[in-house]
Amino acid sequence: MADVFLEGRDLKKYYPVNKGLLQRTVGWVRAVDGVSFTIERGKTMSLVGESGAGKTTIAKQVLLLEKPTSGTILCEGNDIQQFSRSQLKMNYRPKVQAVQQNPWSSMNPRMRVRDIIAEPLVVNTKQSKQQVRSRVQELLEQVGLMADAAERYPHEFSGGQRQRIAVARALALNPNLVVLDEPVSALDVSIRAQIMNLLKDLQAQYHLSYMVIAHNLATVRYMSHSVAIMYLGQIVEYGEEEELFKHPLHPYTKALMSASLLTLPEDEDKGVKKIILSGEMPSPLDPPPGCRFHTRCPEARAECSQTEPPLRSVGGSHKVACIRV
Repeated sequence: MADVFLEGRDLKKYYPVNKGLLQRTVGWVRAVDGVSFTIERGKTMSLVGESGAGKTTIAKQVLLLEKPTSGTILCEGNDIQQFSRSQLKMNYRPKVQAVQQNPWSSMNPRMRVRDIIAEPLVVNTKQSKQQVRSRVQELLEQVGLMADAAERYPHEFSGGQRQRIAVARALALNPNLVVLDEPVSALDVSIRAQIMNLLKDLQAQYHLSYMVIAHNLATVRYMSHSVAIMYLGQIVEYGEEEELFKHPLHPYTKALMSASLLTLPEDEDKGVKKIILSGEMPSPLDPPPGCRFHTRCPEARAECSQTEPPLRSVGGSHKVACIRV
């Protein structure tokens, strides 16, 4: 049986739309609308989709930056919404850390690197100054930076080096899960592989779990063990990385892979055509009836606009929400 660290069950997040002098609620933005997932110890689960699909909103709920409208988040089998403030501080927050997308804006430019990395230790533990200093040096070494980096400021480092500092800060409390929100998208292409290799090495060394928020399928394919494809607040396909990339089933997944991975002229010579989606993603304020993708789907039929397909298993862990499959 899989050793699950974190599980989300039927998570929803609706934001009210208020208008008028009295700010009356006239509608709801369905940012996340019934999403379930599991993250196993030592494994990486990625959320993939266009901007506005709900990926970052889910990450914020996991990090307790947003409270779900409904649904449950279980950590090691325990409902974190039932935790007291002290339980969250002791039993959840240290176990779940984050690395933000932009290494330029995620650090205080007035703090030295030693203080940036030490901040989680100072806030959450009662270690002595010497213990904190020793831990900071250890973390810098683990992410491939020199010891003298501790005395410098963030502006003295390149983007890749800053992201290494961000990783060191995330590892300070020995977490079980690290949420990676587009961890390499803001970096030069030449640096991305170095950071991804660092993250994979640290995962193997410390048996870390990762939740990766991304839109770059090459990054997802390299990093992930399982992948969830999101569209308009819902998961439309889920599966193990190898199976999903070799045998994508949902038309939206096929379109994403066509746009991201088929870039060579020889693909056209083999008769492989890119899938070009028409229009834009509908508003989460007023999602279309039936399958939410049917307004852009090249394979849509009349019944697609009437019946909302459930996310159902098509063998093993592979699941898809499409009536044509």
